[in-house]
Amino acid sequence: MRPDLKGFREILQRHADSDARRPAVRGAQQRFSYAQLLAEVAQREARLGELPAGPLVLLLDNGPDALFWDLAALFSQRPCIVLPPFFSPAQRAHCLQQSQATLVLADDDAHGEELTAAGYQYTDGLWQRPASHAAALPEGTARITYTSGSTGTPKGVCLSAAAMLEVAQALEAASRPTAPRQYLAVLPLGVLLENLGTYAALIAGAQVTLLPLAQLGLNGASGIDLKRLLGCIMLSGAQSLILVPQLLLALVTAIERGLMQVGELRFVAVGGARVSEALLARAQAIGLPVYEGYGLSECASVVCLNLPGHSRPGTVGRPLPHVEVRLAEDGEVLVRGAILLGYLGEPPPASPWWPTGDLGHFDTDGYLRILGRKKNQFITSFGRNVNPEWVEAELTQDGTILQAFVHGEGLSHNLALLWPLAVETTAAELEAAVQRCNQGLPDYARVHRWARLPEPFSTANGMLTGNGRPRREAIFLHYQTTFNQLANA
Repeated sequence: MRPDLKGFREILQRHADSDARRPAVRGAQQRFSYAQLLAEVAQREARLGELPAGPLVLLLDNGPDALFWDLAALFSQRPCIVLPPFFSPAQRAHCLQQSQATLVLADDDAHGEELTAAGYQYTDGLWQRPASHAAALPEGTARITYTSGSTGTPKGVCLSAAAMLEVAQALEAASRPTAPRQYLAVLPLGVLLENLGTYAALIAGAQVTLLPLAQLGLNGASGIDLKRLLGCIMLSGAQSLILVPQLLLALVTAIERGLMQVGELRFVAVGGARVSEALLARAQAIGLPVYEGYGLSECASVVCLNLPGHSRPGTVGRPLPHVEVRLAEDGEVLVRGAILLGYLGEPPPASPWWPTGDLGHFDTDGYLRILGRKKNQFITSFGRNVNPEWVEAELTQDGTILQAFVHGEGLSHNLALLWPLAVETTAAELEAAVQRCNQGLPDYARVHRWARLPEPFSTANGMLTGNGRPRREAIFLHYQTTFNQLANA
């Protein structure tokens, strides 16, 4: 067994040896100690050893079983793909075909028709098929994480076990000063950040709570039943969470309105998209311990993170010890360390420095500020460069606007599409929210005209990527008439 995997298993074994009943994993109905976790994983390792070689795909809801199979694949050095539940049938079919996965584990019959059409047969609890050809997997691939990015076709990011475990260990070290003992997985395990957050909690010897997404109140990439989510956070006794900005906004708003207390929460990491300083200030005002970070799948998920005692709102923190970060001449963020082995089916990276596509700036103390996506930056008719993610983040962080899309390429005035947090929000209330946001922006970045969306952006209507980011080209093309009307108003 590789040294990194051996070290991870030894950590889990030490937790089991220190207390045979030490709680490790809690599901909707079952609980497992660290000793039981190791036994469950070993049982699945043995099963995988009896099956034909090839990648394993997990189409499982969050729960102990998903974690056990994930760890079994990791320790048996079988490439594993954990597909998020918000992928479309076409995206799932692409991942199965490109990876030439020989084994699939699915929760129920929900995917039976798809898998049968893809050539799989159900045998002894697993969907199996022979590979038609060998997928071009880079040597040492432990995980293929599919990221849909800005287009509809997912790209397979091939990562080593060493890279993933380096990130997990860095996350554990980051939260160590607050010593969280109860971790609640809120995001799907098919999201790499959550997957590694769970590993980090196990390295720390904490108890991981893994509940079905419907029980958490999460539906798809953006649907939230806030009451269910708040109830799970409170009842689980969660001391640590990983959130995306939209979920952080919901949590902060709920605490402000007295729907719940900060309670036991000690370490709440947030990432995946830009977080406005206004929202971070609101979190600080209510005593919510939020730490913003930054990363991407190609760099095994986490590159920078604010830390307890070393946090600077408005930045994503300093680079974690396992990576080096520098800026290119044009301000693009470059990362070395724990980067991908390559995209599936493509040549390996030509340079050890990975170009992230994000523009950034270091302050004098080494904290990184992300300015936006390099390719999304637009230039107004006055020659001013604007990163729309910056303006969109400011628009959506005061509790009135849930979604915003800003456009201004070649225009004298910036335009926006808006969807409110509450459907009963009036046009006057939206206008007031826009004006409040504008007060904190320079004149060239302010929104001058806007339109209310007829429906929210979602994965179902093709306006959001799987991880909740706007598909900018699709949105612009779909609402081009609206933009033309705003521009000529």
